[in-house]
Amino acid sequence: MTANIAALLLQHYVDNFRTLPWRSAPGAAAPDPYRVWLSEIMLQQTTVATVVPRFERFVQRWPDVAALAAAPAEAVMGEWAGLGYYARARNLIACAREVVKRGGFPDNSAALRDLPGIGRYTAAAIAAIAFGEDSAPVDTNVERVIARLNAVAGSRRVDIERRFLALAPAGRAGDFAQAMMDLGATICRPRAPKCNQCPLASGCAAYATGAAEAFPTRKRRPFRPQKYGTAWWIERGGRLWLTRRPSTGLLGGMAALPGGEWSAVKASSPAAIGHIQHIFTHFVLELTIERCEEPVGEGWWHPIDRLDEAGLPTVYRRAAKLALAAPEQSTAASFAAA
Repeated sequence: MTANIAALLLQHYVDNFRTLPWRSAPGAAAPDPYRVWLSEIMLQQTTVATVVPRFERFVQRWPDVAALAAAPAEAVMGEWAGLGYYARARNLIACAREVVKRGGFPDNSAALRDLPGIGRYTAAAIAAIAFGEDSAPVDTNVERVIARLNAVAGSRRVDIERRFLALAPAGRAGDFAQAMMDLGATICRPRAPKCNQCPLASGCAAYATGAAEAFPTRKRRPFRPQKYGTAWWIERGGRLWLTRRPSTGLLGGMAALPGGEWSAVKASSPAAIGHIQHIFTHFVLELTIERCEEPVGEGWWHPIDRLDEAGLPTVYRRAAKLALAAPEQSTAASFAAA
């Protein structure tokens, strides 16, 4: 049954694989490890649809790891703006520079894990896809497919990896993982799986129960506390005063509107332009945008008509959109649309 599942899945992948700019076609030469690494970092907590155009723009600007390693950190952070989870971008720069220092990417998952920003899954994915190592890149899609094949409600990641390696044909872990990723993204979906279209349905224990969607057990969403903050809109002669966030911590190194620390206490803002609500991984932020006359902190004047080139992260781009749409003397209290 194991060999049959592997054969069915790989044939389905050959017939239906998603064409993505960081992939090679099934059976073709392995893709450039730089492109595999970059795509895996971008895809963490971010959808394929969002990543594809950003990836293409990124590699057009920095086509290889040496070009990225030589780039100014501010330029890379600016290009990353809008993708979120900005520690990824800081680690990306550090990793590129370390790879160049070493003379190239290591060809195995153990050595890859020594690089900045590369964890267990990412190392396994690069090693399997770019170097043909028999490793187990278990992302949420792969975990779900394996859990359903075995009707496992919940399991440790190491057990899922063991099951993956038992299924994957020797030397085909890269194609096999991508086949599972595609199956999980398009057919074996978290909700309303398309079991009638699945090539593995006949061997799927969860499908046999008649309740495939029940596997694996869904994790509870974490509670996110509320925080509050202020961003100052300082405009002069068609230019906007911007600052840069500290190099470490949330949004580290990113361009920003100046403002105070975020806290659990909501301050009164009778002269506010308006408010936005932004959801971060560990908390929800209500950000109040206020007009201010004089520059605050160290920063620079940026042309407002070129604000899209400033490299502002999403929360500040939304704040800018609200401020630009508001009347000059606005004291609006409503939340801005996303």
